[in-house]
Amino acid sequence: MAAPEEVGVSAERLEHIRPVMQDYVDDGRMAGILTVVARRGKIVHFETVGMRDVENNKPIEADTIFRIHSMSKPITSVAVMMLYEEGHFQLDTPVSDFIPEFKSMKVYNEEQTEILNAKKAVTIKHLLTHTAGLIYGWGGEALDKRYQKANLFQPGTPLADTVKKLSDIPLAHEPGDRWTYGVSTDVLGYLVEVVSGMPFEEFLQTRLFVPLSMVDTAFSVPLEKLDRFAALYELSKAGEMKGSKDKEKKVDGAKEKKKKIKGDKSSKMRLERVEKDPPLENDEIRFFPGGGGALVSTAPDYMRFCQMLLNGGELEGGRILKKETVELMRYPHHDGWFGLGFSIVNGKASKDTDDKAPKDTPESIGSYSWGGAAGTLFWIDPEKELIGLLMTQISDVASSHDQFKVLTYQALSE
Repeated sequence: MAAPEEVGVSAERLEHIRPVMQDYVDDGRMAGILTVVARRGKIVHFETVGMRDVENNKPIEADTIFRIHSMSKPITSVAVMMLYEEGHFQLDTPVSDFIPEFKSMKVYNEEQTEILNAKKAVTIKHLLTHTAGLIYGWGGEALDKRYQKANLFQPGTPLADTVKKLSDIPLAHEPGDRWTYGVSTDVLGYLVEVVSGMPFEEFLQTRLFVPLSMVDTAFSVPLEKLDRFAALYELSKAGEMKGSKDKEKKVDGAKEKKKKIKGDKSSKMRLERVEKDPPLENDEIRFFPGGGGALVSTAPDYMRFCQMLLNGGELEGGRILKKETVELMRYPHHDGWFGLGFSIVNGKASKDTDDKAPKDTPESIGSYSWGGAAGTLFWIDPEKELIGLLMTQISDVASSHDQFKVLTYQALSE
């Protein structure tokens, strides 16, 4: 922690962040929000508003555990690049060199009326840049049906089995042809498992989380931490908020139980709690360890991960990656806007213009970022030596992200 003025930030302007975030809570659009700003290695803003569990009147706190969903992807990508540094493969190495099932992949034609032999091999770079042709199940009727039938990412299913199912599904397009967001990073998790010779979860724990002191980041929430695990909410069709929370006590049977609960009378939200995913026999909640979207984490943990990247791969004397590797990751490899695990601010409104100034964002050219489906967001601005992090547990919060970014940059005094 540091006084904002010590690192070129206005404390007075930082005070504008809290009331704007509070408005989202007061209006019933979000249950609670945690925001962090760090500059030059010092945290200058760390604030919480609202609740992690509205029904039980539990506020968001510094150590609240959040589902970070797709903010798992940068972590998995770093794990891949650690193995890249060790010389196990090159970026253009075919995935089939390590996962034989990916040899001789099939691909749909544009209309998805015909299945053809893929002309190009899926490479590790294709997976890192989401250009392999793997999707999330919203890529056309024929392809969507195959993804639904495969029933991927079930807790307790071995990662190897899931990846083998994926290899039987035709690609959405030829590898490298275009960007299609999907399960590529989950395949990378299995790649790490095969190359390292240890379970993916173990690799992350021993090679990344322990060295970075990320003590709460995992694919599970143990019993002793369940009280810190935030409830998950979503907006109803009427624009009100309804919530779902992983049940903290064991329930009889596997069916989901719905329970209507009155919300805070001072709030505009009407909450509906869906109790699901009860703890397992060992009293923990466990998610599928695919690497594309199943990690949970805290703000302090994820800030340590971000600071390591901003530092060029090092934190507190421990080196995770070489500086050159971090630079390679944040280079815009695809269409000038996507790197190896992050989106990149390239300063162009589109690939058809030569404009050099950033468009519709206060971030500096070269900044990189990503978010998660439950509303989490981070960005790293190397030019300004700046990190921003927003943690919440509700979808459809893009406006809060944009306002947080603007307010953060408005607070910079140098």
